[in-house]
Amino acid sequence: MDYKQLNIDNISFFKEIIGADYVFSDNQSILNYSHDETEDLSYPPEVVLKPVNTEEIAKILKYCNSKNIPVTPCGARTGLSGGSLPIFGGVALSVERLNSIIEIDERNLQATVQPAVINQVFRDAVELKGLFYPPDPASKGSCSLGGNLAENAGGPKAVKYGVTKDYVLNLEVVLPTGEIIWTGANVLKNATGYDLTALMIGSEGTLGVITTIVFRLIPLPTKNITLFIPFGSVEKACESVSAVFRAGIIPSALEFIERDAIDWTLKYTDVKLQINDDVKAHLLIEVDGNDMDVLYKECERIFEVMQEFECGEILLADSETQKNQLWQLRRAIGEAVKSNSIYKEEDTVVPRAELAKLLKGVKAIGKQYGFQSVCYGHAGDGNLHINIIKGEMSDEDWNKKLTLGIREIFELTKSLGGTLSGEHGIGLVQKDYMDIVFCEKALNLQKGIKNLFDPYGILNPGKILK
Repeated sequence: MDYKQLNIDNISFFKEIIGADYVFSDNQSILNYSHDETEDLSYPPEVVLKPVNTEEIAKILKYCNSKNIPVTPCGARTGLSGGSLPIFGGVALSVERLNSIIEIDERNLQATVQPAVINQVFRDAVELKGLFYPPDPASKGSCSLGGNLAENAGGPKAVKYGVTKDYVLNLEVVLPTGEIIWTGANVLKNATGYDLTALMIGSEGTLGVITTIVFRLIPLPTKNITLFIPFGSVEKACESVSAVFRAGIIPSALEFIERDAIDWTLKYTDVKLQINDDVKAHLLIEVDGNDMDVLYKECERIFEVMQEFECGEILLADSETQKNQLWQLRRAIGEAVKSNSIYKEEDTVVPRAELAKLLKGVKAIGKQYGFQSVCYGHAGDGNLHINIIKGEMSDEDWNKKLTLGIREIFELTKSLGGTLSGEHGIGLVQKDYMDIVFCEKALNLQKGIKNLFDPYGILNPGKILK
């Protein structure tokens, strides 16, 4: 793509619009906004802009569209697919100053927020009102709601409560050409025209910049029980997952953790936990609600199901401290793996009953191509995170052969009825594999949507589609 490089006139315009204090071109700022949490990738922008409202963003986008300047929206930059990397330079458009919870509407169980509000900050604020916003990515303490919408984030609670898209009613969006639109209405049912709200969620900042979000909320469940269940067989652990649901139980979380993931994370964190040598995997299961008698009965049924799959001694967390430690262990796995080795993380998802086949296939592909994998994820909804470890692979094999192995993993995933990503998105690093899950016609339809919204291709170019 033939984009224009920035010049002094462009910089002067940006300073006039948002103020010189919020236009950054120093080396440290350029470095900070050149990367997210995707491996070790770095693509420096030419300038970082930090507008404070929708109108300033609209002026910036209208100007950049007229000048053919690429714009990459960004926020907390915690993504894992390269979605906020400014690969063509240009403008890194940070929405971090749009960080207000505008209103929590207790009468209608809704909230209106700006995109830079941190997920955990929002969750805490609504819980003080007895309300609940379920999507809880592993990075909930640092990721922003705008980024969650960009990737349609999920997290452990998705198995019972759904993902980000299930809680969004309406969006204010600035289009690449500078127009400002609302995509829907602040209502629970809406059969009015095409669903532009759903289209924006998961579009990774390629169709517009989200500046205001209207969420629906639900009442806060007040009680929960957490179980930690060991297995001597990885396959048995995976097979037991769908059996829980067939038994009529819908947990609020059901996580799979492979033995290597636990070992690495115990070394990385201060969590104290004794794991027997013969344990190969764990399930971390939570049930929630408002009646402890009901929850204990659900746990008894889960115990019965797990025994059918030869589980070990089940740990029932007997305090909030123990619950928090188990969840700390689960949420720290990604960082623990990252601290141990050069790695690539794939975010596969299959129907939950196919999880054992997927895991077995991943291990076989690893042996074929010479890489180790550490696997964990949201087993309750079939979402397996595959951390591919470089280990002793040569640089040549890592850079050339690994892509063949990853393609085989995705082809296996597709053959099992799954797809490329459950919650991390496509971004930069997975776009070469989109042909596995979409035919040419479907890909062309998506390209047509992109061209309709962004005729000059200035907004987050080079992402999702080739």
